[in-house]
Amino acid sequence: MPFAHLGLSEPLQRAVAARAYLAPTPVQAAAIPAVLRGADVWASAQTGSGKTAAFALPLLELLLTRRPGGPRRVSALVLAPTRELVAQIGESFRAYARFLPVPVKVAAVFGGVSINPQMMALRGGADIVVATPGRLLDLVDHNALSLSTVGTLVLDEADRLFDLGFADELNRILALLPARRQNLLFSATFPPAVQSLASALLRDPVRVEVPVEPATKPDILQRAIEVDPPRRTQLLRHLIETNDWSGVLVFVATKYATEHVAEKLRKAGLNATALHGELSQGARTQALADFKAGKVRVLLATDVAARGLDIARLPVVVNYDLPRSPTDYTHRIGRTGRAGESGTAISFVSAGTHAHFQLIEKRNRISLPREQVPGFEPVELDAPPSPAGGGIKGKRPNKKDKLRAKLAAEQNPAVPAPAPLQPGKRPAASVPRSEPKELFPLLPRLPLRPRRR
Repeated sequence: MPFAHLGLSEPLQRAVAARAYLAPTPVQAAAIPAVLRGADVWASAQTGSGKTAAFALPLLELLLTRRPGGPRRVSALVLAPTRELVAQIGESFRAYARFLPVPVKVAAVFGGVSINPQMMALRGGADIVVATPGRLLDLVDHNALSLSTVGTLVLDEADRLFDLGFADELNRILALLPARRQNLLFSATFPPAVQSLASALLRDPVRVEVPVEPATKPDILQRAIEVDPPRRTQLLRHLIETNDWSGVLVFVATKYATEHVAEKLRKAGLNATALHGELSQGARTQALADFKAGKVRVLLATDVAARGLDIARLPVVVNYDLPRSPTDYTHRIGRTGRAGESGTAISFVSAGTHAHFQLIEKRNRISLPREQVPGFEPVELDAPPSPAGGGIKGKRPNKKDKLRAKLAAEQNPAVPAPAPLQPGKRPAASVPRSEPKELFPLLPRLPLRPRRR
């Protein structure tokens, strides 16, 4: 099916042709007509399946038909969880709008940079705003823009936005939007914990679920290599040099580890840099741009780079540290094998993380043989004891799990109360009682970690 059959006008057809889109992907073929009809859409499709175009193209088409005369007013609002993804979506909108008969003003706003240039850019209004939730609210508080005219709300990487860390910000934004609007949710994964939240936001949505078929499944070779933790950096260097990889995205667990491993690789003669949330936005943008341009061979990143980023022709992703959530594994390896390219995803597995990787395999319905690289065979055969209070996501309840369970117990008195404390046991730290929000009770106000804007 060509793009012309989806209801897109000739200028937008020219734009997709200029980007070498030969035919719409399954998620685009299903979502674009539904968006043009004004329906709510709940779309779940694998990474690299063209989800951005699935909402950007019909929104631009609707803008041509609905845009009134006079000052510009925000007709569509797109929310995304990270600064890098906001910038990428904004660039996609501008590229698709290049041949439109009237200029379209797209504002991409996010934190980590001065708010003043963004306020200046919003003078005279905007047609489409792409934003992180925190910076959007900052701009509203500064009277830099109004959301009262938004006709369509898009949540990209919606499962991350429904994370309870964004609950307060989402509730405030929803209160500023018109009650009658179109809602579009796009993500590669919708864990069961957030599906009820999504259902509460949407009205009779068109469900778009693109199964991972062999014909459309990304061509990603997944490997699991056993190695002792102290030798991971040496093994990473060995693999890069032996395979002569042109670019490698390496995921680690902490900001410190990105800098530490990058420094070791630089001392070994490999051009490496770090990408994490503590860097200034300018430094984050520069690191990503250098990596995309081939100026940097190895990019060490926390999960800030796992969601939605489109890195063309990335040959290899390495899980130096395993992701805490099995869902994040999908998003991490989805940075390679995009747009018909092939790729490789390697996970380092030690005795201490063996059980966690088995959980990742189970949740993602895969089974990978364990490999060993000559010269790097593991010596540690038994898993060390788990640290007190630790645990693997999916095996033991974490802070969020406990808070959700407490909220469910408060809302359902039939749930039995916790067992009384045994003599000599100290009580657990108390959790403030959560009061449901009037606007959106399924997004409660919970005292979780702060979000960077």
